[in-house]
Amino acid sequence: MKRVMAVGVFDLLHAGHLHYLEQAKSLGGHLTVVIAHDDTVRKRKHEPVTNHDLRRRMVEGLKPVDQAVIGNPPEVPIFDILPEVKPDIIALGYDQEHAEDSIKNKLNQLGFENIQVLRVEGLSEDLDGTRKIIARILDLSRNK
Repeated sequence: MKRVMAVGVFDLLHAGHLHYLEQAKSLGGHLTVVIAHDDTVRKRKHEPVTNHDLRRRMVEGLKPVDQAVIGNPPEVPIFDILPEVKPDIIALGYDQEHAEDSIKNKLNQLGFENIQVLRVEGLSEDLDGTRKIIARILDLSRNK
């Protein structure tokens, strides 16, 4: 059974997240999702709307997910979680700004050359992303 790892913030769960996790699950038999640590989200993106403990609980409740764990804080190297998760495949979302080649190179440098890095397809819905949903809510509130 192949072990798949998916990563993300998962701040406001939506259909795009579910699609990503369904696609990731289809790559193997066991799906572990790494939820971004609150401090990492603050450093790299924005102030999280929900805390990482709640985000982990919500994601772990989704049908495709076998396990959800909270990722490392930003001062810990992101690849340090690999010995815990032991993935055969790292599934990247269609809109995640990670370059597959740089991840593969880093994995090779760290001795994880057997881990595949695959990008899954996106959902072709209008509201497939958190930022799109927030923008839509703001538009609706302005037009009230």
